Amino acid sequence: MDFLIDLVSQPMGAVVALTALVVVGAGAVTAAVRRSSRSDDQPIAASPVDGASGEADEPPSVEEDLDAQEPRRADDPPVAIEAPEPVPSRMRRLRARLAGSGALGQAVLRVLTRSNLGAADWEEIEDTLLMADLGLEATDSLMESLRTRIAVEGAADSDRVRGILVEELLALIGEDADRGLDLARHGADGQLPATVLMVGVNGTGKTTTVGKLARVLVSDGRSVLLGAADTFRAAAADQLATWGRRVGVDVVRSDREGADPASVAYDAVRAGAERGVDVVLVDTAGRLQTKSTLMDELGKVKRVMDKQAPVNEVLLVLDATTGQNGLKQAEVFAQAVGVTGIVLTKLDGSAKGGIVVSVQRALGVPVKFVGLGEGPDDLAPFDPRAFAEAIVGP
Repeated sequence: MDFLIDLVSQPMGAVVALTALVVVGAGAVTAAVRRSSRSDDQPIAASPVDGASGEADEPPSVEEDLDAQEPRRADDPPVAIEAPEPVPSRMRRLRARLAGSGALGQAVLRVLTRSNLGAADWEEIEDTLLMADLGLEATDSLMESLRTRIAVEGAADSDRVRGILVEELLALIGEDADRGLDLARHGADGQLPATVLMVGVNGTGKTTTVGKLARVLVSDGRSVLLGAADTFRAAAADQLATWGRRVGVDVVRSDREGADPASVAYDAVRAGAERGVDVVLVDTAGRLQTKSTLMDELGKVKRVMDKQAPVNEVLLVLDATTGQNGLKQAEVFAQAVGVTGIVLTKLDGSAKGGIVVSVQRALGVPVKFVGLGEGPDDLAPFDPRAFAEAIVGP
């Protein structure tokens, strides 16, 4: 120790001592950095327990990954679960909204209430109906009925003419058609869920409609599980998960973009059976009706779902503004997967309301739901009388 004190007291000795301290300190820092890097990049493997091997676990399946899609921190605020609007309430609200846009019926009424209707007047009515996408066959049928009844009852009373038009539109729409969803559970003891497959082309609002339909079912007291089988659009599963979180509904999805959609659909139905949910809604990728390979793949999704539980409903989502092109889309989807019902979105403007009649006549299946806005609860069961009265106007 005396030697070190003498050394430091000398000028050269002090320099040597200071240099040694710097070298030792740098070495300590380097070692600490290396230890930190190893702890971050190379976690220590847990010791085998109860005879288990030290091999890594297999990657989780789609179902196992359900609850680990978006890890939450302890300090994250709880997700607020919304209470969807009850079905009767939303139907009253949507009926009122639809009643404000009776362009089709009002245009026809203006002509029908004229005295001494001539050929030009009937031609104007025919043009109006065709422009509303009623379709040629339905237009001819409606024109013949109107001609007969106006000739017998006259056109002086506007209220009576309005009533005639509503009645004839209802006859075309089909007031007595069964528009309810088949949500019967399967299996001897009802242990398998009802399943609904949602299909449609790109841009019709299909994924949004799946989320809105989940809200309708939840408001009706049913438990729901969503299947994100649109694996080609990266944001589709996230979008569906957002809808699910809002009403407390889980989503079965794949963590791999481009995964087999049939596998995701299969896992969704299986998870629904294991969890005892009432309904499994499966979203699919938007498909062009002209691509046969995509339509074949959609048929595969349905067949795979059927292996778990028979598909109750195949709902085709159509954009009401696409007009006659929507009919071509509908026919191809019907051939591929056997459509059982139609959901018409963007029916805000009833000037194109004739699509309700023409698509039903083309497929022989009813319109079951309509969307009349962008809000989360702007989807409701289709009410034929409310629709007919609304598009005719007050």
